[in-house]
This record gives sequence, C-alpha cells and structure tokens, in this order.
Amino acid sequence: MSMAENNSTLLEKLNALHDRFEEVSTLISDPSVISDQQRYVKLTREYKELERLMEERSEYSKLISGQAEAKQILLEESDPEMREMAKEQASECERKIPEIEERIKLLLVPKDPEDAKNAILEIRGGTGGDEAALFAGDLFRMYSKFCEQKGWTLTVSSASEGAAGGFKEIVCSVTGADVYGTLKYESGVHRVQRVPATETQGRIHTSAATVAVLPEADPFEVKINEGEIRWDTFRSSGAGGQNVNKVESGVRLRYNWKNPNTGEISEILIECTETRDQPKNKERALARLRTYIYDHEHQKYVDDIASRRKSLVSTGDRSAKIRTYNYPQGRVTDHRINYTMYNLQAFMDGDIQECIDRLTVAENANRLQQTEL
Repeated sequence: MSMAENNSTLLEKLNALHDRFEEVSTLISDPSVISDQQRYVKLTREYKELERLMEERSEYSKLISGQAEAKQILLEESDPEMREMAKEQASECERKIPEIEERIKLLLVPKDPEDAKNAILEIRGGTGGDEAALFAGDLFRMYSKFCEQKGWTLTVSSASEGAAGGFKEIVCSVTGADVYGTLKYESGVHRVQRVPATETQGRIHTSAATVAVLPEADPFEVKINEGEIRWDTFRSSGAGGQNVNKVESGVRLRYNWKNPNTGEISEILIECTETRDQPKNKERALARLRTYIYDHEHQKYVDDIASRRKSLVSTGDRSAKIRTYNYPQGRVTDHRINYTMYNLQAFMDGDIQECIDRLTVAENANRLQQTEL
C-alpha cells in the first residue's frame, strides 16, 4: 500500500469515527441517557477515547494538508526563499506523519473492555516454605506502595500470615482508574533469589510466590427479553373452594434460554399456581425464571474466574516464572520481554511503572500486528 493510500484509509476510518463522536457528544447531554447510570458511564468512557482520536485526527489532517501544500509550492514556485520554506515544511511533515500514524493505529486497536475495571489482587507463597511467605509479604508491600503512588485504594479482604512473617496468602481489592489494565501484567509466578534471614551458611535460596490479578465483576444483571416469553393459563387444581377449577389462575411460561456455558438453547418451563390471582402467579413465575437464569449464569462467572486464576498462576512452580528478583545482584529481570533493571530496592519500594510501560508497549505492538488496518 502506498503512503497516499495509507493516509486516505486512515482518514476514512477517522472521518467515520467523527460521526460517532458527534453522536456520543449529543447522547451524553441527553437527560434520558444521564438518568440511565450504566449507559451514561459507558458512553462517557467512549467519548473520552474518541476525543483523543479526534485530537489526533485534527493534527493528522493538518500534516497531510501541509505536506500536499509544500509539494505544490515546490512544483510551481521558483523563488528560492519560498522553495526553502516549502522544503522544510515537507521534511517536517514527512517526519511527523509516521509518528502520528503509529499513535492513531494504536488508538484504533480495540481495547480490552476490562482494562478500566477495578481488580482483585491475590498473592500466595509458592515453592520455598517460610521464605516464600516472606517474599509474598514483600510483594504485597511493593504493590501497596505502587497503589499509593497511583492514588488507588487497596483494601485487604483476607490474609493468612506465614509462620515466620509475610503471608501464605493475601487477597485485596484495588479501586481506582484503569486498575486492571495496569496490574494485569503482574499475574504469574515471581521468583526470588536471596539469602534468607534464617540461613546461617549464607547460601542463596530460590523460592517463589504467585500473583493473580482478576477484573472485578460488574453488578450482575439478568437480561430477559419478556417479549420472547410464551405464556398460557390453565385451571388450577387442588384445594381452594369453587373458584379453583372455574378460573384459569394457573400460569405456565416457556422461555428459550441460551446457556452461556455450552451455547446450547434450552426451553425453561415454569408453572405457578401458588395464588388464585393470575397476575400474582405471573409475577412469581417471572421471579423464578430470573432466579434460575441468575444461578446458571453466575455459575459461569464463578467458573470463568476459577479457570482464569488457574491459567494465570500456573502451579507456583519456580520454573514457570514471569519475573526474577535477584537480591545479591540487585537485579530484576522480566522474562516476558527479556528486560533487566538494576534498581531492585526502588522496584521493591513500588517503582514498577517503567516495567509495566514496557510490557504495555510490547502487548500493543503484538495487538497491532494482529489487527489489519
């Protein structure tokens, strides 16, 4: 694809998004949208993302026009001063255009909707007994300091202390802006190499702790399309006097529900004859349908979190590591991007943003490769 074609493709994408930006701008000032809190929050987030793209679009359009204008001057103008200015303008645009294109492409890569969520942070001592629990305590201190720097709130939900200090296991909730999108890179096995406080011979031991970062669940809502419920009524049977068999107060509902675990569609059948009042029976049947679906869909969420936790932390085995903290050398190595820092003390004091930034860049480059623009 030529540069001109690439420019026009990107501009087409941005122009199409401009229409959506205008639409969202109108929607977020609509009182009916503002009153629907969930929709309003979602649209406000979309507005912020599109606003960044529109700022880049404006800058990008100026550079494309500036480049075209400079080329035109060079074709038509003979005045040396004008030609010199046009050359400078063309060369500046040529330098800036690829940079802004990279930024725009990254912004166009679909974001993980979970990135903006709060997170659950779980740290467990793995291989290495007391020393692993002590290291889990050090990691907890590191994340506490990092959260403090970010202005996030960290709350301990549960903790089991190690015999010599630290934690066998500690679970916290972290709330703030873009918590999960930042902390998700910390999931995995963290390996430490150091001389434990209990070691009399001065030998270096290797132990490990596991970290799992999970997105906080949204308030769980059951969505039922009431228009798809098929109702019929029947006469109740049983005790209740003369009215029971004469009036069709019993209700039966049928609803085709798609099981999120299997994708299969099955018919739910619920009958209700609890009262002699048909509207009340309908209400109760609906409540039972809602409970049935909640139980089954919430179970999927519980199962998803369990399997995600399992895939994140492996087994706590020292070999399946994402990062090594080597105390004698004052070194931290992130094995996913093969990046080594010699600032162990500062790192353990919560100075981990640079490493997270590098992991983010690596992930974005990977996602960019997979997205055809």
